[in-house]
Amino acid sequence: MPLSTSSNFSRPDDAFRAIVEAHRGLTEEQSADFDAALVLILANHIGDIDVLREAIGLAKRRMVDGQQQQQQQQ
Repeated sequence: MPLSTSSNFSRPDDAFRAIVEAHRGLTEEQSADFDAALVLILANHIGDIDVLREAIGLAKRRMVDGQQQQQQQQ
């Protein structure tokens, strides 16, 4: 199964809102713990180590790209 990077939600804004709402009222530490738990649950649901590795690589590249853009704007 290849990594899908396009939205699979019929209403992607609702998915985003659900994640944001799940963080409401949490401390920064609780929010980080929640994110970690959610990632592990969803990784298990995917159940494909190759897809997981591809997703990890993509997430890292996006973080590096975002940091580089911030540095260029300063």
